[in-house]
Amino acid sequence: MRLFFATDIHGSETCWRKFLNSGKHYGANVLVLGGDMTGKALVPVVDDGGGNWHATLLENRHELAGEDEVVGFEEAVRRRGYYPFRTTPDELSEYEGDPERADRFFHEQMLATVQRWMDFADERLEADGMEAYVCPGNDDQFDIDEVIDRARHVHLVEGRVVEIDGFQLASTGWSNRTPWKTYREEDEPDLGARIGAVAAQLTASPERTIFSLHCPPYGSGLDDAPELTEDMRLKHAGHAPVPCGSKAVREAIEQFQPVLSLHGHIHEARGNTRIGKTLCINPGSSYEQGELLGAVVDLDGGKKVKNFVLTSG
Repeated sequence: MRLFFATDIHGSETCWRKFLNSGKHYGANVLVLGGDMTGKALVPVVDDGGGNWHATLLENRHELAGEDEVVGFEEAVRRRGYYPFRTTPDELSEYEGDPERADRFFHEQMLATVQRWMDFADERLEADGMEAYVCPGNDDQFDIDEVIDRARHVHLVEGRVVEIDGFQLASTGWSNRTPWKTYREEDEPDLGARIGAVAAQLTASPERTIFSLHCPPYGSGLDDAPELTEDMRLKHAGHAPVPCGSKAVREAIEQFQPVLSLHGHIHEARGNTRIGKTLCINPGSSYEQGELLGAVVDLDGGKKVKNFVLTSG
């Protein structure tokens, strides 16, 4: 079996389309997407009248003239993982004055985007004879699960063990605690119990078991990230990363020794390592550049992964 794995696309339209094309491109039988599918912010495109618009992206103001420039800007926003929407100065002021209404609108845009992604995926995957397995991550709101679960060729695998070409895939997108207080995070003992409940569904041998756990194992090198202060600033000016992965994840890998364990969460910790007999991979993420980082993995049921390569494109 040849598997393609990517993760942490955070709403990037470009990365989602590349992910759907990656099976055919890399000759993979199976597509697996780790957590953090959805975007984090809206980008208003404000109508100034007379065919002129303006918008601010990453603190840079853009003056737009005509439909072609607006459409091009909207595509660039989606490529970076944000949600553009057209509005007027008066409507924008109403959103700014009513945070709850703005939150509801963001939520609507996020769900509509996920639905559009699923519709597109069903068409593309059916044409390619491919199936994709998706597990939302700690940054993803809970009600995207229902949208994914309705898809025909994209399979929601949170908390489940699924059969894939003679292997079993055990997944959860939950993480240990983060400074950002995200949707799917919990204390290590609770995360350990969650992973244990998924692993209890396994019936395959370790050689035919794959973990997809969004959070990387603690102290593996796949979890190294810059240390932050209490006010969320970098603690050190230079490159001084610290481990921030999950001890519960590491303990589960040590206990069950799956042939392969797939992770994400820490975008800058791209790489691979071994914990006992288990090959652990974090392909990293460069979603804001529209670059899909991934891993192609060949498995044959032997005691070790037959072959793997980290990809970018």
